Amino acid sequence: MKKCILLLLLPISIFAAKPNREQALQHMHLAKSYFQGLWPDVSKVIVSPDKTRPSNIWTRAVFYEGLMELYKLDPKASDLSYMEDWGEFHHWSLRNGLKTRNADDQACGQIYLDLFDFKADSARIKPIKENIDNMVASEKVNDWSWIDCLQMSMPVYTRLGLRFKEDRYFVKMHDLYADTKAKLYNSQEHLWWRDKDFIPPYKEPNGTNCYWSRGNGWVFAALARTLDLMPANAPHRAEYVKDFQDMAVALLPLQRKDGFYNVSLTDESHFGGPELTGTALFVYGMAWGIRHGILPEKTYQKSVEKGWKAIDSCVQPNGFLAYVQGTGKEPKDGQPVTKTSVPNFEDFGLGCYLLAGSEIVKAK
Repeated sequence: MKKCILLLLLPISIFAAKPNREQALQHMHLAKSYFQGLWPDVSKVIVSPDKTRPSNIWTRAVFYEGLMELYKLDPKASDLSYMEDWGEFHHWSLRNGLKTRNADDQACGQIYLDLFDFKADSARIKPIKENIDNMVASEKVNDWSWIDCLQMSMPVYTRLGLRFKEDRYFVKMHDLYADTKAKLYNSQEHLWWRDKDFIPPYKEPNGTNCYWSRGNGWVFAALARTLDLMPANAPHRAEYVKDFQDMAVALLPLQRKDGFYNVSLTDESHFGGPELTGTALFVYGMAWGIRHGILPEKTYQKSVEKGWKAIDSCVQPNGFLAYVQGTGKEPKDGQPVTKTSVPNFEDFGLGCYLLAGSEIVKAK
């Protein structure tokens, strides 16, 4: 009887210990160093079987998003130089120039704007501001025709709105968001179709709607990264909070027992192995939501812990990240995803992992 009473009095943390922050930082640096060892030259072009791309494409920008969060937590002069050298090499420009409307091209602007905080040189943000100002001045609102766009571009608008204290950036961002939401968001299931190709009657093999894990992860992370800097009185903030919370409710029961989410969120038989990127983005978003009081800890903390344990197990002794699905837009792309398979781009998966790890380290 006494033993039972003592067990009841023991703190809950003994039974559900939160992730080790120091170990998380160590693994983040290990994975980062592995990648930087592969890419010591920030100017080196990215050569793929189909084409050669510059190093300011979206995949590399996502890596730098994660590296920036790691730097803010544990500053290393070499990491700041790595980011600054990258921006300077590209003259703080966008892949397809100032007139591009492609959200993927705009993703690098998130880092340029963050680096401006370390050195207030207007050259660092002039191109991205001019590009987004062109978007704001236009009446066109249907540019974001695939959901990845939200993560690539929304945080840029938010940073500009915050820095220049101008609501026009928030207004235009919502115009674009609302158009995408009206076409690709299932307001009953609170999940997103990746693009028009997956709207019903398209179905997964088990007859459910096709919700790609990483695509929904991009949206979830976009909302977190947008709300993170968005002023409390900014236009449409309440809508983003509700959509974020609704997504969290929908995602919670879809997590597997091993902590991962299937690449096809509602069909575990469709390429049902482990996958890092979607899970990492969900861990990032949920951990951020808990830390900011938007999601209740008692409901979501266990999910965060399971998810982090799963993706942290993907870090190999040399820093290589296992179980990363390569670029694409649906569950079948980049398959098979295994412990030893190397994705066509290794950078964005690392960015997703670093974003998740940053919130694990920040957790109260």
